Amino acid sequence: MMNEATWNVPPPGVGRAVTAMVSPFKQDGSLDVEGGAKLADHLVNNGTDTILINGTTGESPTVHFEETWELYRAVRNSIGDRGTVIVGTGSNDLTKTLAATERAEEEGADAVLVVTPYYNRPSQRMLVHYYRTVAESTSLPVVLYDVPSRTGCTIEVPTYVQLAAIPNIVGVKDATGNIGKAGDILAATRGTHGGFVLWSGSDEMNLPLLAIGAVGVVSVSAHLVGPEIAAMIDALPHDLVRAQDLHVRCMRLHRSLFQETSPAPLKGALNALGLPAGPVRPPIMDALPDTVSDVLSALEPIEASR
Repeated sequence: MMNEATWNVPPPGVGRAVTAMVSPFKQDGSLDVEGGAKLADHLVNNGTDTILINGTTGESPTVHFEETWELYRAVRNSIGDRGTVIVGTGSNDLTKTLAATERAEEEGADAVLVVTPYYNRPSQRMLVHYYRTVAESTSLPVVLYDVPSRTGCTIEVPTYVQLAAIPNIVGVKDATGNIGKAGDILAATRGTHGGFVLWSGSDEMNLPLLAIGAVGVVSVSAHLVGPEIAAMIDALPHDLVRAQDLHVRCMRLHRSLFQETSPAPLKGALNALGLPAGPVRPPIMDALPDTVSDVLSALEPIEASR
């Protein structure tokens, strides 16, 4: 078993159980600020210690700039000091990323999440320049976000070594699905001054990545199984069998949430459960009824075991 004294410690501002929160919308497609506050409260009452807004699950490509800060303030006011809030500020335009990161600091965010620039597919040299420029523009902790299935761009291990040397780049949300590469990243950045850590960015990979040294998870499923995910993280250092049971118990649900483009299945399930979510914004479309039924079916035995 792992020695809890050596268990990785997350950096200030970002916890172990991070939920990538949906952006609730009203039926007319406008931002549901009150719904955002209610959902944030629900999340921190069910295992979440950090809320990420304006990430991929928050439909960042279709959330307008000022809406981000309306939602941020609602979430912050709702959870108070019960959790931290990080904001997705990355884009494929450095100028926009810098503006969003500056605003995040002004608003009092605890950290920022910066995705690799999508579509324009910068080289590794260009990624170093991009991230260095962002990090030097702010005093906030910067978390990298590597999700090549969405962006067409990935961060290579030697690039991580360069980025980890930048003092306020504190870690990465790894959604590559490549556990071998994740191990290489952790090995290559071990001992970095100030520390560099990794969060699982794919729920199916939560336990495997935690087992090799990830510090926590950035979860979609935590909207529905937050207590199980928090318990799995807590159990791992001293009770591997319990951690395994909790992780495997949620696997069908993890997969069900991505059978259509995320976050459509999740929003459909949240709506069915009476939690704030509303519709998705085009070009994403609301999930089919059969998809929502499948998510709820996957959730049912987990709830029954509580």
